[in-house]
Amino acid sequence: MTSSSTPGGPASPEQTPKAAEAPLGLVPLLEPREGLPPVTDTAPALAAAVEALAAGTGPVAVDAERASGYKYSQRAYLVQIRRQGAGTFLIDPIACPDLSALAGDGPALAGAEWVLHAASQDLACLAEVGMHPPTRREDGTGGLFDTELGARLGGHERVGLGPLVAEVLKLELEKGHSASDWSTRPLPEAWLRYAALDVEVLVEVRDIIEDELRAAGKLDWAHQEFDAVASAPPPKPRAEPWRRTSGLHKVRRPRQLAVVRALWESRDELARRRDMTPTRVLPDQAIIDAALSLPGTAAQMRTIPGFSGRMRSGDVPRYFEALTRARQLKDGELPKPGAAPSDGPPPVRAWADKDPAAAERLTAAREAVGALAAQHTLPVENLLAPDSLRRLCWTPPVVDPSNEQVAAFLAAAGARPWQVQLTAPTIGEVLREVAGRAAAGPGE
Repeated sequence: MTSSSTPGGPASPEQTPKAAEAPLGLVPLLEPREGLPPVTDTAPALAAAVEALAAGTGPVAVDAERASGYKYSQRAYLVQIRRQGAGTFLIDPIACPDLSALAGDGPALAGAEWVLHAASQDLACLAEVGMHPPTRREDGTGGLFDTELGARLGGHERVGLGPLVAEVLKLELEKGHSASDWSTRPLPEAWLRYAALDVEVLVEVRDIIEDELRAAGKLDWAHQEFDAVASAPPPKPRAEPWRRTSGLHKVRRPRQLAVVRALWESRDELARRRDMTPTRVLPDQAIIDAALSLPGTAAQMRTIPGFSGRMRSGDVPRYFEALTRARQLKDGELPKPGAAPSDGPPPVRAWADKDPAAAERLTAAREAVGALAAQHTLPVENLLAPDSLRRLCWTPPVVDPSNEQVAAFLAAAGARPWQVQLTAPTIGEVLREVAGRAAAGPGE
């Protein structure tokens, strides 16, 4: 059902009094329609917001702002929420840490659909304050609608919120504060205005994307994708995360790799304790330089760029201790060069040498899935996760699997029913053709 976040539909130039004609005929969206709301940062104000939102109608536009480039944690520092008949609320989750009254399946919102853009980026931090999207009902109501993911499935090439708003609503949305330090208090008015505008027309965008998906016969696909995002478990911790240190390719000796690992882990502990982004505690380059030069004293370590300065110089003793421990490890305790251990296939570049038949399967399957994605105007990675295809081609259930066997493999790997239905017959046919050529031998 088509719905609008405010009476009268999308914002017009009359609703944005400061608007002036923008490049390409876009109208700048400069002010929230009802004006900039105050920050909700007390229990009475939160109770009033919950009451107002409960009295509203239609979907609920939700967004959150973090301080990813500044803080170790991924907590929300501002939550924006908007609903027709209620307006926009800017909620401070530091002052009001329990927002469970706004949970999607709670009594206040009564299962109203949540609308987010790139929902997977925000759902975890919203869950930390008690906010979860509602469960999709059997009649299709409720649930989550991800405008970014929906736009991808609909064939839009530019799916960032700003470009998407420009394309479908002809409005220019300012995106100048997305990388700001949202832990700042008080938050500047310009940042709050930007935050409010992020949910200002989100439901209008949702309505247009939904109509496009329905017309293309993709709405059920989208609902399956949205539900998968909403129910996705937290990602598994990365194996040996220290191997993602920038510049690690310069470090080749196991002993020096052990130093990188020790310094990375020491820095990570400090960053978590101080709630700072690790690279602000100590740059990656400093870790790499220390591993390559192996300073013999703390004083020598302080001469390495990155370890100087008042705060970092004070941390040098703990870093030098970590380095010393790494230098004293037995050979059998040293990390091995190369990538972190994985339960998946080897890097694709190595397939031709390790298993030429698997390389041939993957080449043919990729080409077929790419053609299928183009036929349905889909990004290939949204049609089927590349990792699932790699795993299938590396270790298929049998050399020449049936469509049913391919379908079972993809479903077990996490592919949604619509993805399995579309891709399994095509991939199965390709794998059988490759197996047939191999069985026939050269020249056949």
